[in-house]
Amino acid sequence: MSEVMGSNGQSGAAIEFIGSVRERVATVVVGQDQVVERLLIALFTGGHILLQGVPGIAKTLLAAVLSKSIDLQFARVQFTIDLLPSDILGSEILDQRTNEFTVNKGPIFANLFLADEINRAAPKVQGALLEAMQERKVTIAKETFVLPAPFLVIATQNPIEQAGTFELPEAQLDRFMLCHRLDYPTPDEEREILRRNAKLGVHRKEKGAIANTEFDMISDEPVGSGEQLIQAMESVHRVHVSETFIDHVVELVERTRQHPQLELGCSPRAGIALIKASRARALIHGRDYVVPEDLYALAEDVVLHRIRLNYEALADGVTGAGLLEELLHELGAMPSATRA
Repeated sequence: MSEVMGSNGQSGAAIEFIGSVRERVATVVVGQDQVVERLLIALFTGGHILLQGVPGIAKTLLAAVLSKSIDLQFARVQFTIDLLPSDILGSEILDQRTNEFTVNKGPIFANLFLADEINRAAPKVQGALLEAMQERKVTIAKETFVLPAPFLVIATQNPIEQAGTFELPEAQLDRFMLCHRLDYPTPDEEREILRRNAKLGVHRKEKGAIANTEFDMISDEPVGSGEQLIQAMESVHRVHVSETFIDHVVELVERTRQHPQLELGCSPRAGIALIKASRARALIHGRDYVVPEDLYALAEDVVLHRIRLNYEALADGVTGAGLLEELLHELGAMPSATRA
């Protein structure tokens, strides 16, 4: 059984599991190491993650290869304006032979549920996800069904194109533990992407052939089991969090609520998410305790989508990222959070 122990942070079993998953992802996706780390953090803590980025930077590919790497059931739904809640949750179907209704479960009954371009669906569909994301259960007709464990929503969103989209409500944004913003690959990474793509080739199908894509390179053989994932999740809860670290999290959250340029500060979920994510990041980095670096590294992904600037701040050209940087700078003198 993998466990976190000693000053080195975690046992060899946990290191091997996390390393194997990251190596498998790297065979398909070039770069994006930070995104993979965030996905693992969400998976290990049972949180949900929103990925923001322009099309073509491997958001969908990342979710697919992660699910295949750990032997998880994966489902993807392309969100569109005409999508209905029943297309996600499922519905009752009348069996004409028995004249009885049976439940046809929807794609949300998976371990990893990818909501592609989530902001293109109507608010009614967005609301259908709230119960699933928070309570890990859904209601179809009058019956309640528990979702499989683990259950993780990975949503993607294009931050540039706004035509035909709906802004996610604050209540739903707050249910995403992390909101990570993806960047374009570096020139070296892009060269490697082009080299790999040039070697994909084609595969014959019946009397024709189809050009391979990166999705065809995903191996169906997992490198990690469900039991290893459970052990990693248990290891996260054994990562030490000092009282000093908790104080700094509380102080950061409180400052967002009192800042004169913010009309909406962080909810208690933000503090919970910072602690959980910091513990998972510590585990991934081989530590059995959290440090201030974890807080600083994760603050943007945890806090930024939960705060709203007021009208005066927007008129003055203030940005959420810049304001958050100021708040973190004010906490810069805090001492290292070490074991008590």
